[in-house]
Amino acid sequence: MNEALKVAVVGTGGWGAQHARILSRRHDVELVGIVGRDPGRTAARAAEFATTPFTDIDTMLDQARPDLVTVCLPNEVHFGPTLHLLQRGVPLLVEKPLVFDLEEADALLAEAERRGVFFAINLNHRYAEPVQRAKAAIDAGELGDIVFATWRFGGEPNFGTSPHANLIETQVHGLDMLEHLCGPISSVAAQMTDMTRPGTYTTLAVALRFASGAVGSLVGSYDSSYAYPDTQVIEVNGTEGRLIIEDTVKRLTLSVAGDEMRRVWEAGYFNDEARTFEYTFDRHMDAVLAALRAGQQPPVHAREGRRALELAMGIIRSFEEGVRIAV
Repeated sequence: MNEALKVAVVGTGGWGAQHARILSRRHDVELVGIVGRDPGRTAARAAEFATTPFTDIDTMLDQARPDLVTVCLPNEVHFGPTLHLLQRGVPLLVEKPLVFDLEEADALLAEAERRGVFFAINLNHRYAEPVQRAKAAIDAGELGDIVFATWRFGGEPNFGTSPHANLIETQVHGLDMLEHLCGPISSVAAQMTDMTRPGTYTTLAVALRFASGAVGSLVGSYDSSYAYPDTQVIEVNGTEGRLIIEDTVKRLTLSVAGDEMRRVWEAGYFNDEARTFEYTFDRHMDAVLAALRAGQQPPVHAREGRRALELAMGIIRSFEEGVRIAV
């Protein structure tokens, strides 16, 4: 049996607790530390998961010597700590969004390339059971040629300092998912509104064109609620069929053109794992650790975070200039 991998978590927020939960429960991992800025909060989190608290990244690296570090910090402060960890040559799994600035994204990727560092990003929607089944159906040609695709997602806001937080830190999942299922997006045309919070664009609608010739749309909102039914919906429509994914993990429906019968997947009575959104991250972690052990590239490389940011910047430019932007 392979020796347990030593893994540390940087960040003590709510989603950081999911990092610690996953790692602390694995038999092939030793959770060797949690790093936070607040000593009391960090000590409490470390005690909860029976590991060591640190308030300094370098101290943690020197004492714990982790094989992998996961980074879950406030969305707009990713750059400095991530760059520092890359400069120390540590394999990383970082939360989305990668950063809010393309030059910073390029600097991180260049540092990782220069040092040959494993550099993954947690775009965990890809690991939902309906998404994986949808991807398999598309790849098998069940939908024929894709003609259009839609993404709609939104709920309560997570305001930061960026006027485009909804787009860059939340709809990153949609931008990544549409390309994951339908191939590269070639151009975008956007509308946004700040009617509920002047200066902050809480809702946006984007018309998309894919390199394949297909078209699509993305609607993302902080003016909605996660309590509403159909908080998140994906539709992909092809020449031979259609699929719909509801609430990421809830249900996949596959239809054949001209046939009123449908095939539906949803988690069965004993399959709680597949219906739990947080467990999509457990599945991604399985793939991350397997790739790291095998000396392979990450299953979702950080460059995918850079690509989503590039698309977001094109969307911002489209809105500001009132034109379609090639990406």
